[in-house]
Parts: sequence; structure tokens; C-alpha cells
Amino acid sequence: MSVADQLRKGMVIRHEGQLFTVLDYHVAQTGKQKPTVHVKLRSLKSGHTGERTLDELGTIEEVPAEVRTFQYLYASGQERVFMDTETYEQYPLSEQILGDAVDFLVEEEVYKFLTVDEQPVSIQLPSTVVLEVVDTAPPEHAGGTTNVYKEAKLASGLTIQVPLFIKNGDRVRVNTDTRQYQGKEKEKEKEG
Repeated sequence: MSVADQLRKGMVIRHEGQLFTVLDYHVAQTGKQKPTVHVKLRSLKSGHTGERTLDELGTIEEVPAEVRTFQYLYASGQERVFMDTETYEQYPLSEQILGDAVDFLVEEEVYKFLTVDEQPVSIQLPSTVVLEVVDTAPPEHAGGTTNVYKEAKLASGLTIQVPLFIKNGDRVRVNTDTRQYQGKEKEKEKEG
């Protein structure tokens, strides 16, 4: 079995004593040369991404990893403190490990993490998250114009552009890749 057949997106590998997540890979072949596997990796220690060829990687050692849930508790300087929802153990994680996910974190929310040896090594955000608008200009009508936007600060601290009808307290869907407004979350029916 070739090494390319062993690769999977999201798997954790050890290379030169460091842990990396496989973000993507592809096989390139030009002319009569043997195929070369290009692997895009993210360091689980620093958060930096880079591309390597299979020849540079040598043998691939897959590291057993599992997905676990952690609750975000609070910020402490340049770290964010999470609690394992099963063991109640707390883990301070650096902004380097969390990367861009820092902008989507809301206290007391639960997030999925990839863990290695029971230590959280990378957060797995969904493609869309729902966040509450905490500060924006009062709602207004654009007089038939549908693509006029205003700034809105969300509960996580992230500021995005939203349509003029959005008001404080609204919950909006945000794409975690593009950081763009994806729609207003429907309000839950009030009981009673």
C-alpha cells in the first residue's frame, strides 16, 4: 500500500518529533517521473501551516487521536481555558493552538477538539456558527435596497457586516471560513 493511500484529511501524524494535522494532500505526476505526494500540514504546536512533499516526510507515523468535547470557560491573558465535559479537568490553550477559532469562542459554549494522549491539540469548528449580536446600529429599512450592510459586534468579540434590519439581541449565522453573515437564526418559540 502506498503512503498516499494511507493519508486522510484530518489525521494526526508525527514528523521530526512534532505533531501535525493533515489539512489536504494531492498526488502530482509529470511525464514519466514517479508520482509525488504533496501534503499540506498544520503544526499542532505552533498553528503554522506548510506544504511538504512525500520525499521530505519520509515514513508517516499516524498518531492515535480522538474527538472530545470541551466547554469554553474564560480568557486568561493570551490563553483560553477549557474544561473537559467528561473529566472536568481544565486546560489553558494558547491562541496559537486555537488560531482563528478565537474569534468565534463564546463563554460556556461547548466545542469539539481533536485530542492526542488526552490533551486537546486543535479545535474543530463547524462551517457555520450562531452568535448573538451585542452591539450594532438601530435597525433601519433600506428603501428597497437589499445589499446595504452595517457593522455588528458579536458575543465572541468578532465584528462583521450584517444587513440593516439586524438588531441587538438577534442571533446570526456566521461562516467560520469567510467570517461573513450567513443569515438570521430563527427565534425559538417562547413557552408559556
